[in-house]
Amino acid sequence: MDHKRKARIAPYPQPAGGLDSLKSTTITLLKEKVPGSRYKTLLHQNQPDGFDCPGCAWPDREHTSTFEFCENGVKAVAAEATSKRIDADFFARHTVTELLQQSDYELEQHGRLTEPLAYDAASDCYLPISWDDAFALIARHLKALDDPNRASFYVSGRTSNETAFLFQLFVRLYGTNNFPDCSNLCHESSSRALPQTVGVGKATVVLDDFEHADTIMVFGQNPATNHPRMLNELRAAAKRGATIVSINPLKEKGLDRFASPQHPMDLLNGGAEISSLFIRPTLGGDFALIKGVAKRVLELDDAAVAAGERILDIGFLAEHCSGFEAFAADLRAESWPDLAAASGVPYQDIDALARVYAKGKAVIATWGMGLTQHRDSVAAIQMLSNLMMLRGNIGRRGAGLCPVRGHSNVQGDRTMGIEDKPSQAFLDRLAQVYDFEPPRGHGLDAVDTIKAMLYGRVKVFVGLGGNFAMATPDTPRTFEALRNCDLTVQISTKLNRSHLIHGRDALILPTLGRSEIDLQKTGPQGVTVEDSMCMVHLSYGINPPASRQLLSETAITARMAHATLGGGKIDWLSYADDYAKIRDEIAKAVAGFEDFNARVAKPGGFHLTPASRERRWLTPSGKAQFIVNALEKDTPIARARALHGDKLMVLMTARSHDQYNTTIYALDDRYRGVYGQRRVLLINRDDLARLGFAAGERVDIFTVWHDGIERRADGFLLVEYDIPRGCLGAYFPETNPLIPLDSVADISNTPTSKSVPVLLRRSAAS
Repeated sequence: MDHKRKARIAPYPQPAGGLDSLKSTTITLLKEKVPGSRYKTLLHQNQPDGFDCPGCAWPDREHTSTFEFCENGVKAVAAEATSKRIDADFFARHTVTELLQQSDYELEQHGRLTEPLAYDAASDCYLPISWDDAFALIARHLKALDDPNRASFYVSGRTSNETAFLFQLFVRLYGTNNFPDCSNLCHESSSRALPQTVGVGKATVVLDDFEHADTIMVFGQNPATNHPRMLNELRAAAKRGATIVSINPLKEKGLDRFASPQHPMDLLNGGAEISSLFIRPTLGGDFALIKGVAKRVLELDDAAVAAGERILDIGFLAEHCSGFEAFAADLRAESWPDLAAASGVPYQDIDALARVYAKGKAVIATWGMGLTQHRDSVAAIQMLSNLMMLRGNIGRRGAGLCPVRGHSNVQGDRTMGIEDKPSQAFLDRLAQVYDFEPPRGHGLDAVDTIKAMLYGRVKVFVGLGGNFAMATPDTPRTFEALRNCDLTVQISTKLNRSHLIHGRDALILPTLGRSEIDLQKTGPQGVTVEDSMCMVHLSYGINPPASRQLLSETAITARMAHATLGGGKIDWLSYADDYAKIRDEIAKAVAGFEDFNARVAKPGGFHLTPASRERRWLTPSGKAQFIVNALEKDTPIARARALHGDKLMVLMTARSHDQYNTTIYALDDRYRGVYGQRRVLLINRDDLARLGFAAGERVDIFTVWHDGIERRADGFLLVEYDIPRGCLGAYFPETNPLIPLDSVADISNTPTSKSVPVLLRRSAAS
């Protein structure tokens, strides 16, 4: 299809969802050539007798029998159920150099990988290799390293609990904590911020709380694209009168109006209004905004005291909290002009949000990567926790903190030990159960793994799912880093660019998808995941495998461990035969999973209840901890603006609607009115005029950074858009080359993908 011919910009007047969602999924099923006999697969998605969706981590209502339509969930399943195949003949016809010329979308469209492959430098092609030889090659490289820390093991959020546990056990027995994972790139800031305030880095709410909340604050999220099933909860809340506030630089379509495909009347009447208030901070302004709201709530409480009333929950503060007095003093000392300027939000809007929060009796705060991918993101999330603590909105019905994770089991992977900074308690349990001394030092996360590969300190990279080359920042440097390796291993379902950016030796190991039957010696195997609200449930695939040569991720992990470490201490291969045995091991080694097999066998599974939900605080003080963070003025953006004045712009990267993480299903983003193209740059009308550009021109984007490395992305179409002045929006991975490797969040080391200082220049071809 000629996508250039159909490329256009056209505002989308319809609500999110609706008939266009059904139309889009039908097109996807046809494009992927999904056999009609497999359409029934969609009805078994997130059901008791079916499989867990390989897409987002939004929870299900007890895995009931009611089918809940989700456009991007259907696309994820269609991508697995496609009839298109990549075999040895495909790679015989295409060299790696040739494939590198194709777009990420084109690579995705080739279909499912069907057999293990090894890179052959002489022909520049991937050639078939037996599974035994592939595992022997991995073992040979790992055993040859003079230090286990010279290998790094990446894990994607699609990996099941069973595989993740087995994988971390293998790697720690091998001798390293080098566990970069997708959480490092998205919600790591939540995982590092919340333990310091409430003791646990997980949600304090369950899905039932959304039925009892009267106020829901949605920070930095685009549910219509990233977790569409959330919109059904927001729709229900709005219809019963709850106040929903969207806090986001972009006025995202799904947080404005939503027409649920499950409710026919929505398709006729234009859907339901979701948000009643939109607050539009500048990029990087979240911390200042939330601190301003907290300051205003404190002022409103002062006024209430004069009338003999209180807005603050004095009982909760006295019984459950530590550090309130220092926090209140810091708020009172903060300057309103500074807060308004740094947030990009006028005082009257901060006041309006504070009053909405103060009025709410049961408030949920949810957030996504719009809050986590800035330099001060840990401080911003701690400030949000502080705000929620002021009125006791943690640990009671209808209220709480809700970080909404991305991939389906990114949270479960961390629970299972995919963690470069593991707790000593977790390591102690491993040591006791398996009678070995695990590595105790901190390992490498995603950014530090790239640096270590770049400078030759890591020579073997194993990727368990995902598309590391394209998910990470500073793309040319990441490519160079991967090519420095002696061996790269990619465990995948479909072709992506990480297979083409390879080490001296390279393997592609094809694996089963979540929707496929995983048949082992003891019969069909089920796997478990943990969603964003700590529900753990079991599911089974229902489709025949795309190829007889596919192995499950669990079997690949077990055979890799057996080849590398042998079977003397642990019978790895027996775990591949029966995943229930792995769950028995998890029950011994991971707190909260006692009697795992019996509990997960019950319909809907079980809730891994965080202590903070029960108002038990696993902090040093034993209480919920207020944390004081100053409003920092000497930031990379401020320094760049001092050099370049009002020519300096701030860029955020985002997904398009037809995209999940780095997987691109199509070239449209209909909710933003973009069709048939991806190299677009959203910009405010006033900025176009001020900078001397016009909508429809093409520009090159340059990062302003201090290290002398030129970072650029060329040929982006300027699209006039409702975005705050001084801010730009564009898609990743196309703009990942602009994110410097050392531009990271304090403490969490997450790339600052939502606040990149840039300059624009007119493209020569414009």
